[in-house]
Amino acid sequence: MTQPSPGQSESIGTYNNGCLAGAASLPLEGEGYQVMRSYRGRYYGHREMIRFLHDLSHGVQQLKLGQLLVGDIAMPRGGRFTSGHASHQTGLDADIWLKMADRPLSDAELVDVQPLPMVHLKDYRINRENWGEQQALLVQLAAADERVARIFVHPVIKEQLCQRQWTHRDWLRKVRPWWGHYYHFHVRLNCPAGDTSCTPQKAPPPGDGCGGELASWKPLMTEKQPKKKTARKKAKPAPPEQCLALLK
Repeated sequence: MTQPSPGQSESIGTYNNGCLAGAASLPLEGEGYQVMRSYRGRYYGHREMIRFLHDLSHGVQQLKLGQLLVGDIAMPRGGRFTSGHASHQTGLDADIWLKMADRPLSDAELVDVQPLPMVHLKDYRINRENWGEQQALLVQLAAADERVARIFVHPVIKEQLCQRQWTHRDWLRKVRPWWGHYYHFHVRLNCPAGDTSCTPQKAPPPGDGCGGELASWKPLMTEKQPKKKTARKKAKPAPPEQCLALLK
């Protein structure tokens, strides 16, 4: 599908098995942000997500953090990508790079912009040449928004956020460690009010997630790790009936 369905936005199903009716497209350029790799056609989202991204970029401009680089959101009618993501199916997920541009990028640069790693993956430590005040404030700004359900970052990035002296720390509960998110963070919004077919995710555990839970993610660096057995691929669940109709 190359075009959204008509009507009001409605997220249907779960974040990793659903679809999106009445999607809105994020303009490829706006105040303080740019969409990367637009040729993929993944810049559609629930209207609530599009509003959130505009609000976030406005906040970034006010704090003078730099130019926001927006990655994948969803396809015109949501559903599964052919590659790259298990979620992003209901228009309520978006990837935002932690690399902050100090100027608008050219069209050629946006097609093949290179990520800026915030973590030394092999050493399980932060890359202090790339990670700094701008990145920490960007994550805080996004997580403090009441529309946000979760933000996924690499465990080392979560550790850096935990170590900072914040005036208010309630938003840290939403910042969840997850492998792979070492150069970008993944924003997930709550099901919007009135979207009765949207299935919410269970709320994060109480607390800021900075204690034993975070420590449990750290790999044993001194011992040789056993090889993981190759797991059989599970059959993908059937999409909701509303989605089957929408995607036809």
